[in-house]
Amino acid sequence: MTQLTLPAGMEINGAIGAGYAEILTPEALALVAKLSRAFETRRQELLAVRVERAKRLDAGERPDFLPETAHIRNGDWKIAPIPAALECRRVEITGPVERKMVINAFNSGADSYMTDFEDSNSPVWDNQITGQINLRDAIRKTISLEQNGKSYKLNDKVATLVVRPRGWHLDEKHVLIDGKRVSGGIFDFALFMFHNAKEQLARGAGPYFYLPKLESHLEARLWNDIFVMTQNELGLPQGTIKATVLIETILAAFEMDEILYELREHSSGLNAGRWDYIFSCIKKFKLDKDFCLADRAKVTMTAPFMRSYALLLLKTCHKRNAPAIGGMAALIPIKNDPEKNEIAMGGVRVDKARDATDGYDGGWVAHPGLVELAMTEFKKVLGDKPNQISKQREDVNVSAADLLDFKPEAPITEAGLRYNINVGIHYLGAWLAGNGCVPIHNLMEDAATAEISRAQVWQWIRSTKGVLDDGKKVTAEMVVAMIPQELVKVKALVGDGATYDRAARIFEEMSTSASFAEFLTLPLYEEI
Repeated sequence: MTQLTLPAGMEINGAIGAGYAEILTPEALALVAKLSRAFETRRQELLAVRVERAKRLDAGERPDFLPETAHIRNGDWKIAPIPAALECRRVEITGPVERKMVINAFNSGADSYMTDFEDSNSPVWDNQITGQINLRDAIRKTISLEQNGKSYKLNDKVATLVVRPRGWHLDEKHVLIDGKRVSGGIFDFALFMFHNAKEQLARGAGPYFYLPKLESHLEARLWNDIFVMTQNELGLPQGTIKATVLIETILAAFEMDEILYELREHSSGLNAGRWDYIFSCIKKFKLDKDFCLADRAKVTMTAPFMRSYALLLLKTCHKRNAPAIGGMAALIPIKNDPEKNEIAMGGVRVDKARDATDGYDGGWVAHPGLVELAMTEFKKVLGDKPNQISKQREDVNVSAADLLDFKPEAPITEAGLRYNINVGIHYLGAWLAGNGCVPIHNLMEDAATAEISRAQVWQWIRSTKGVLDDGKKVTAEMVVAMIPQELVKVKALVGDGATYDRAARIFEEMSTSASFAEFLTLPLYEEI
């Protein structure tokens, strides 16, 4: 068995597989330990602030723009210049750090590729470390794979890499420092930086990141301070690291200027992370009996609160010379049904055309088969321009009330309720088996979309407006009765896996219990 040399005070309780020691080197782990000791207390303090803020929202407080940071919102400042490798991001493909996906995403024809240690990745220990191996090999263009009689290797021209580490709420339970779990985000970030930052710079790009789940500019400041220390430790010029922040919580939407300002030397813009954003709205107002959103499929980017959020993000970014990247159309190609496929592709076209026309500089897709379609829509508007940051949206004026205009409230249908239950069971079962990115009912589901499914069910049970279009009130008893019926349908598709029985029990507990789990991945992580 391979023995690792660990820094003083560090324990690793995960199995050390083939090649892991090349990632978990003494020097790389020393960086993990140093960053953790320097910043773990602040991470915990900021997580405690989240809890206190949630209590105030539960008691009826409504978010607003911060009076104490008005000078930042009103100031005339810009972020630092964007490196050439990030100037053109018309289409970004996303996906987990699995080896075949990494190769296909790099080769997809997208401008950039967000590789994901977070929502589309089940964070089993092997996924986290093999993911680091895969990225190391891909950056050096030595990655290859032989699978099912096919050979996979990188093309000469590949997408620009952007890495998403885990959010602040997630630990890495297999690594302890001074007896406490290390932050999953710091662990992912430090290992990647140590092994790849200088190599990326030598190849004409750099260490670029996506930062998920931020709820305040103070959480962005924490990342910025980590960037500063890491660059000093590795002998890199300040500002080498660039990070795009996903605005995927309702609270962050009120602090977009401030988040850009905190990261201004390291910023590469903001992204409209729509699915987590919808989940965040449900979660933050979960106890408001008058709050209610319609069937998940009815809550689109044209809904009033989503439209306001998207336009405010766009205006904020371009005012600061920052890229504005549109979110994910979860639709994927449907190979065996041309008619349904054309409807799905039409949905993607409309989504990307709207973003491009509004002024967005790019958008996300979840499947290589969508890259060309999305690229076409952005090129119709941008032509040969790499971006349209020059398109200022001074006509946009979004108030706090606009961001909180939660519509549509109806319809809620039995089909929509069953859909949420079905997707929840299917996704949780796959996640427990180690797969965090799952095609379900012709949509690419990840943790964010699964969160909407279970949060809506929980909230519909409690909201006075949680009534089906046939007049029946959504109740815990109704949901409990539907769960075994939907489990049968899931098993008919995936087979009789034990994780799906467990997933059904977890979904029932999460959607009907008195308390609301902050993230479904937190209790699930303790089971893998």
